[in-house]
Formats: sequence, structure tokens, C-alpha cells
Amino acid sequence: MAAIGSVTIDPPLILAPMAGITDSPFRRMIRSLGGCGLVTMEFISSEALTRGIGKELGKLPFHQSERPISIQVYGSRPSALVDAAKTIQDMGADICDVNMGCPARKILKGSAGAALMGDLGLARRIIRSLRKAITIPLTVKFRSGLRPPQINYLELGRICEGEGADAVTLHPRTAVQQYSGQADWDQIARLKQELSIPVIGNGDIAIPDDAVRMFSQTGCDMVMIGRASLTNPWIFTQTASLLETGTYREPSLSQRAAFVRRHVEILTQELAGKELLHKLKVFTGKYTHGLPGGRDLRRRLTQIHNPQELLSALNAFFDNLVG
Repeated sequence: MAAIGSVTIDPPLILAPMAGITDSPFRRMIRSLGGCGLVTMEFISSEALTRGIGKELGKLPFHQSERPISIQVYGSRPSALVDAAKTIQDMGADICDVNMGCPARKILKGSAGAALMGDLGLARRIIRSLRKAITIPLTVKFRSGLRPPQINYLELGRICEGEGADAVTLHPRTAVQQYSGQADWDQIARLKQELSIPVIGNGDIAIPDDAVRMFSQTGCDMVMIGRASLTNPWIFTQTASLLETGTYREPSLSQRAAFVRRHVEILTQELAGKELLHKLKVFTGKYTHGLPGGRDLRRRLTQIHNPQELLSALNAFFDNLVG
């Protein structure tokens, strides 16, 4: 068990924010399996949110079953970020998270995400402004730095703590690295030694054993898991079991089939058209990794152009898989 401000995180495992992935249906599906102490929404543009752009506003609603939930915002203008944070608080989010680590080129061009690690004065003003504006817990997610030799995560961590952030998350790669190379977990350990607020470790968690090893090697308070949850949504409940009992179970093929079918059912109830087709392709492609015949199904996805055809192919795949 851990805590971020007044919010208990139990187990101390967090679903990472992933653009286009951690929408409400996916968050609910992760919750349904157990083991996840906090879910995080895909990041929200503070500029788009303050201008009332429907696409961003449409991401904000969440179900009570998703709590506790953190909503992540990004941007470079303190006033816009303050307005966005107030909106998030008014919506009832449990935690507001600020993205200072996204390495995507379009985010960096807007002087947001990891670009803020190149302007720690602006980063400080943003954190200070947000802390004054909202009462819910405030967290900041960042990387090692922009690029070598600009490795300044310790300095940013101290700024976060000094300006009243309740916790920080470190993905120990530079922005230039994107997701290549190996995450330097020693940096998480050093940040934990430096700060008194909770430190959340993120990066290179592929299996439950990795998360347990990160706790052991770094002393971090919580572990954030992202991409691994797409191919193995059970990773949270497996990790929680491993932490508590030293063992965990793999889901059966029938359990996998039931999970995917339930997710597909929710998506078809809440989406339509091109958006539905896109989501079905994304999640079907991820969920079938490692399954017999999965590669053949993923090849077929490139030739499917409507949701009903995809649903038929998916049902046939799982009927054949589980009998």
C-alpha cells in the first residue's frame, strides 16, 4: 500500500497514461481484473481543453468504478494549465498529473512534455501555479532529461518537491532515446534517495517479476506499468499476487477470450464508424500477441475495412482457439 497525498494507492501499481490507449473502456477492463491501485487517463492538451475542443472534452468523463483516477495534462502556458487543472478537479478526478516527459516531436515543438526539462524555470512556475490553484494531489511525470549531457531529473525532482507536488514519476530515459535502449533504474534509486515525497518508477516493466525487481532495486514507492498491459492486461493482478504470495497464475485461453470479447462489447456499445474500427484494430492486434494463430489474424486486420467484418474474424478466431 502507498499514498499520493490523501489518495491511497493499493496495490502500489499504476496504469501509465498512453495516448489513444488508456481510454475509459480500457481503464474499466484493467480495473475488472484487479491489482491496479491507480489508473491514469490518456494525456489531455491544456490548450485544447481551455478552448473547449470537443475531442479533448470527450476524453474526460470516467466511471466511478475507475477510481482512484489520475488525469494527466500537458502544455507550456501556466495559465492554460491552471484552467485545465481546475476543470479536472471540478470533474472529480482524484489526482492531477502534469506531463513533463513526453518525447513526441509534436509535443516538444509546442514547448511541452519533455521540452520543459530544458526550461526548469518555466517548469517551476507551472508547478507553483498548479499547486496554488487546486487542492487535489498534484504529481509530475518526467524523464532523465532532454539528451545527454542534459540529465537534470534530480534538479526537476527537487523543484517538484519544493513547489508542493505530492509525488513524482520518473521514466529513466532521455527524450532523445524515446523508448530505445534500456531504462536506467539506478536513476530511480537516486531520485528516491534525494526526495522525501513518493517516487514512482516507470520503464521496462515487461513481466510481473520486473516490477518486483524494480521495487527491490530502486526502493521506489510505486511502479507504473504501460505498454506491457496491452499484451498482458493481467500484469497488475499478477504483480500484486507476486508481491503478496511470491507466485502468480497465467490466464487460460478461455479467460483471455472472455476478456477480449467483453472489451469489444463495450467498444461497440460506446463507439461507431472509423473510431470503432480503429480501436478494434489496435486492441485486437495487441491482445492476440503470443496466441496461436494470432499473427495470421493480425495480417488479416490490414485488409479489413469495417467493424462488422473485424468482429466476425475475431469471433471466428476465438471460437477456433477455445473450442
